[in-house]
Amino acid sequence: MLTAEALADLVSKYNPKSNSAKIVEAYNYGQTKHEGQFRKSGEPYFTHPVSVAEILAEQRLDDATIITALLHDTIEDTGSTKQDISRLFSHEISELVDGVTKLTKIQLSSMETQEAENIRKLLMAVAQDIRVILVKLADRLHNMRTIKAMPRNKQQQKARETMDIFAPLAGRMGMQFIREDLEDLAFKILNPKGRESIIRRFINLQKDAGDVIQRISRDMHSEFGKEYIEAEVLGRAKKPYSMWRKMQEKELSFSRLSDIYGFRIICSSEVDCYRILGVIHRRWKAVPGRFKDYISQPKSNGYRSIHTTVSGRDGKQVEVQIRTRQMHDVAESGVAAHWSYRDGVRSENPFTVDPVQWITRLIDEFDSEEDHEVFLEAVKLEMYADKVFCFSPKGDVLTFPTGATPIDFAYAIHTRIGNSCVGAKVDGLRVPLWTKLRNGQSVEVITAQGQNPQPTWLDMTETGKAKTAIRRALREVDKERMVVMGKALLRTAFEHIGKKATDKSLDLAASKMRFSDSKELLARVGSTEVRPGHVVRLVYPEVTAADDFDVDQASAVIGLNEGQFLDRRPCCGPLPGERIVGIASGGSGVSIHAIDCIELARFEEKPELWIDLHWHAGKHAAVYSTGIEITISNDAGVLGRVCTIIGEMGANISDLSFVDRKPDFYKIEIAVELNGIEHLHSLLTQLEAEGEVASIKRCRGSKLENIPQE
Repeated sequence: MLTAEALADLVSKYNPKSNSAKIVEAYNYGQTKHEGQFRKSGEPYFTHPVSVAEILAEQRLDDATIITALLHDTIEDTGSTKQDISRLFSHEISELVDGVTKLTKIQLSSMETQEAENIRKLLMAVAQDIRVILVKLADRLHNMRTIKAMPRNKQQQKARETMDIFAPLAGRMGMQFIREDLEDLAFKILNPKGRESIIRRFINLQKDAGDVIQRISRDMHSEFGKEYIEAEVLGRAKKPYSMWRKMQEKELSFSRLSDIYGFRIICSSEVDCYRILGVIHRRWKAVPGRFKDYISQPKSNGYRSIHTTVSGRDGKQVEVQIRTRQMHDVAESGVAAHWSYRDGVRSENPFTVDPVQWITRLIDEFDSEEDHEVFLEAVKLEMYADKVFCFSPKGDVLTFPTGATPIDFAYAIHTRIGNSCVGAKVDGLRVPLWTKLRNGQSVEVITAQGQNPQPTWLDMTETGKAKTAIRRALREVDKERMVVMGKALLRTAFEHIGKKATDKSLDLAASKMRFSDSKELLARVGSTEVRPGHVVRLVYPEVTAADDFDVDQASAVIGLNEGQFLDRRPCCGPLPGERIVGIASGGSGVSIHAIDCIELARFEEKPELWIDLHWHAGKHAAVYSTGIEITISNDAGVLGRVCTIIGEMGANISDLSFVDRKPDFYKIEIAVELNGIEHLHSLLTQLEAEGEVASIKRCRGSKLENIPQE
């Protein structure tokens, strides 16, 4: 832990005009107030505020922010009051400490309605003084770095909250280093095996390739020297979570993952940025479609840089980012660059963007309790960088999250258009309604009188506005069926804890959730808008895992009528956790398909056959057969290790077939029995980490899949 003098010296190095005496005074005050308090790890509690202050000092922030970091827990955890802080330090610092205290009390991981209200409170605090969130982000970063001492369930909760809220918020603030650290620390808790597998594969890659970063950096400096360009080259491997996310989004194996290494070239002027780009493209081959100029078209958070991906003689691809020093400060520190100091003078960085504008707009635009889902979706759309821009037939530009479909587009125009949507044309061609939109596409919505939203549309949409409108329409059109389904879901959830879903308990839950009556609650549960576990926890707060129970295979799917039986189709082999839909077949049979199954296109014009189905919440048995195709080296013991990994992951091999035999490699199809989609992802990750595995993928419609009628 830094001493008071060491912290004051750290600040005075970038701000010689700093009031070191006041920083030392705040340090001593906080240490005294936290005397006798300890963290879960056993360390003195005051090590935490000092570490938060050190993180902010590394960002060269002003004295008030550093002092706030030292005192940020005094009001909540000691006998200090806001008035004490104001009297001893200043009104400015007392307001900042009080703002951080209020943020700490906000429980972000809660039910959707409460989550929207709490995030609104968080954003309002940010709008009042941006330094409040800077302290909170540093506070969360240090807590995540030292989270091992907490109970496992608490680690999971904090990690999910970090991944969903704080990491993207840091990214929207432009604080990339904090965002990346938060994501990777949360990833380590939420998916430790996945992270370990990425690290193992990366270590093996380094052994084979040698020191790629040093070699390429040396080549770049040599090329710049020939053109008399002065620039700093920073090379590094991408974070494990960044690699994992790209693998998941693009469905790539690690061996096919490109640009694992990234290089940042920092120069003195915008002109040099484009000169460097020319040098890079002359020396290395540019990868088509991987060039972005964020200098001429900056991101909304102020980010400016030129991005290009190039490949060398060995075929390895690397990403190159080119920017000036001022651009780099904003890229790394974001809004913090607006408050940072250089040589005792507060920085005047022309590239910083004030996030208060978009925060205020969000709060004003969605200041309604009814619009909590729309508000949450709007916040996530603002915070996550992945957006899709599409055009209406009139040329208007509409913005959507990645994965949006023509249904989202229709509801973005007007609820009436969305409700009556029967089809869509993208770039002039008719496409299914579940088609994912891409940047720059032109979308035309086809409507018809008498059309009503289908329950399956909920699984085809990404935006909160579309989901809210669809649920509202479904509740009105099919409310009675949703009530029946809601009763079935709640009966199972309550029975799991040895209770009954009585009228009194349902009325209590409806009242707490501010619904008009219990029938409205049942309809919301039946439409999957409210999880059964949330209702159980409202009535019985001591219950912490109402959804975490074993599911009988006979009741694995909710939505079938009495007498109907389920037929899990081999064309897609849907697993628990995947979005599904039922298609009524002859007699009492209902075919179950994954929502993206190509077979569904045959039923697009027959909405009367579509049945809204959902996998039951809880733990499913590992009985769902799925095919995987794996290519392994033809070496002794490799197949045995693959089979051992499958067994260790709790999966069962039901069949195995050699598809292709070569002298050096075998291609094999294996039918494995799993408990759900997450089980599949974990298994693929572990197999991918095996050094002798060249490629692996899920094989839908595998001839090995032995899928019995349910």
